[in-house]
Amino acid sequence: MTIADDIRGNASTTFRTNWNVREGTTVPEPADLKLSNDAVHLKTATILYADLDGSTNLVEEKTWEFAGEVYKTFLYATSRLIRKHGGTIVSYDGDRVMGIFISNRQRNVAVSCALEINYAIKNIVQPELSKQYKTDFKIRHIVGVDTSEIRAARTGVRGDNDIVWIGNAANLAAKLTALNADQPTWITKRVYDYLEDDQKNGPQGENIWKSWSWSQHNNDAIWSTTYWRSFS
Repeated sequence: MTIADDIRGNASTTFRTNWNVREGTTVPEPADLKLSNDAVHLKTATILYADLDGSTNLVEEKTWEFAGEVYKTFLYATSRLIRKHGGTIVSYDGDRVMGIFISNRQRNVAVSCALEINYAIKNIVQPELSKQYKTDFKIRHIVGVDTSEIRAARTGVRGDNDIVWIGNAANLAAKLTALNADQPTWITKRVYDYLEDDQKNGPQGENIWKSWSWSQHNNDAIWSTTYWRSFS
């Protein structure tokens, strides 16, 4: 059998096989799913994408060692905070990390995580970089957060596969990270409408969020903020 025959057979089988879908209450691992049309349905999940802004210029203009250290410290900080807030890290993609939150307060928890990421990058990681290097380089990042129902399916080839996350939140949280890094945290209306005072208001009781019309996606209402939340 040629590779073309193998690909054709996989496509034929996949397109004509009914899906087996079961309800999930935890974030599945690849081993929990078959490579066939098998899926876990999460009724509501909140997706957080944290992306390092300007990474193309970083690797083109700086040494590989410097770029590598920025990548490593950024991804370490974001990953530690996703785990701190009870999220599950489900993928790394170059200079970004994706986390899923499924608790009862998942939207508020994910936003709290995003605000702490902003604090960590600006007030912990950046000062440590500046101690070591005489440079005006500033680490810039964007976090996107959205919520929706999600279905998880296993994709790839035997021996080399992973989970694909199918749902609006997985797509839109990632797309939010393409917006302006001057506003490091971006959320959708589905997230904003669930925020409690602790995630919505600043130290003087002011609303920390600015509303926008998302011209790249049907002029949807989205919100952004420059605020952070400190932690120790």
